[in-house]
Amino acid sequence: MAKTRRMLSDWRAPYIQSLMRLIETQSKATLATWAIDYAERFILPLWEKHVLADKRPAQALTAARRWLAGEIKLPEAKPFIIACHEAARAMEGIPIAQAAARAIAQCASTIHSAQHCIGLAFYGALAIAYDQLGTGAPWAEIESFAAAECGKMEAALRAIAIPNEPHPAKINWNC
Repeated sequence: MAKTRRMLSDWRAPYIQSLMRLIETQSKATLATWAIDYAERFILPLWEKHVLADKRPAQALTAARRWLAGEIKLPEAKPFIIACHEAARAMEGIPIAQAAARAIAQCASTIHSAQHCIGLAFYGALAIAYDQLGTGAPWAEIESFAAAECGKMEAALRAIAIPNEPHPAKINWNC
């Protein structure tokens, strides 16, 4: 059996480039809202399917949502986000859960830095593809499924995108 990959990795893929261009037009608050919403709806259930007792990813999303609402400051949210990253590391050998936790941690981290929201695509789309196709499916099939999921992610962002956003996030992709 082929070794499972931890994330999608082709920054140049058209579906990633299209999503990145849209991300660059939106504010950090819009991006965080989109990433958190998508993670709660589609990624957190994958985590809970495999690791129901571990609430760290759900707590990270809740903390990020509370930050968006102005209820807490970043230093109060950060421990929950770090705990979610730790939950991902603890899932070595369970690729769906690990990718889901990484996606959730990145989505929650968007409150700190807007560019973290791309983790939804790189980890979240892979978690969904693994869940639907199995980790043993050929990589070309997994990548194709993940590309379609990234299209759904982009559509979800377009649905809440602010036309001519006056304060788009400053993003340095470093890739």
